[in-house]
Amino acid sequence: MSHLLVRNLNVFFRDKTSVFFSLLGVLIIIGLYVLFLGDLVISDLGEIKGARFLIDSWIMAGVLAVSSITAALGAFGTMVDDKAKKVIKDFNASPLSRRSLTAGYIASSFVIGVILTLVALVFAELYIVAYGGRLLDLPAALRLIGVILLSVLSSSSMVCLLVSFLSSMNAFGTASTIIGTLIGFLTGTYIPIGIFPDPIQTVIRLFPVSHSGVLFRQLMMDVPLRESFAGAPSSAANAFREEMGVVFTYGGNVFPWWGSVLVLAATALVFYSLALFRLTRKSR
Repeated sequence: MSHLLVRNLNVFFRDKTSVFFSLLGVLIIIGLYVLFLGDLVISDLGEIKGARFLIDSWIMAGVLAVSSITAALGAFGTMVDDKAKKVIKDFNASPLSRRSLTAGYIASSFVIGVILTLVALVFAELYIVAYGGRLLDLPAALRLIGVILLSVLSSSSMVCLLVSFLSSMNAFGTASTIIGTLIGFLTGTYIPIGIFPDPIQTVIRLFPVSHSGVLFRQLMMDVPLRESFAGAPSSAANAFREEMGVVFTYGGNVFPWWGSVLVLAATALVFYSLALFRLTRKSR
């Protein structure tokens, strides 16, 4: 399986177009934010201290949530291409077991997703610093990397099940376009969650990747939130956290951070099990 993993990594990173489109969702969000969304959101905060640092941290947390799924999706293009070109039949005829073959695609998608999301994190931190913010401290950065690993694992599991139904690059391209378009809204990245009507907010809260966004925001916005709302009533800070998707509430109760971790872990377990069952069963 290790040889297949290395082969899939080489195939993906040799294709610069695949790498670019895997990061396209991230680039679109940053572009929209730089052009007009950033000024729009910051203007709504009025005279809040450190508004730029606060909102930059918010948008970059959303960028990481989006990257965790779009990067994993782009990596699975290798598997779809192998099916379209019948290369996978050659693999099936080899001594490599079908389960190992499937695991190789899954592992390579996870590794690529982590690498590209870490790259997005570097650019996000540089962007925040360039506009007057500060880098994360080491403990927060290490926790953030842990969330990246879990987020990519969860996102790639859902993508893996979706891709198992695709057998052509045209279908894969269409699916990538749809997901890339919707993911910014479903994670509350383009627009703060609190602006949506209640039914849409409910859908967003049920979407597993949105819990990645919550965890990213809690880590990246911890310092700017404390600075911006120092001396303000706790009710104002809590209302801001809820509207911006820093926390989720269900029935008026704040969903704990460890609950979001469990959601992501359960999503990874369930969807990978379904994808593995489908792919190994389909190959027979």
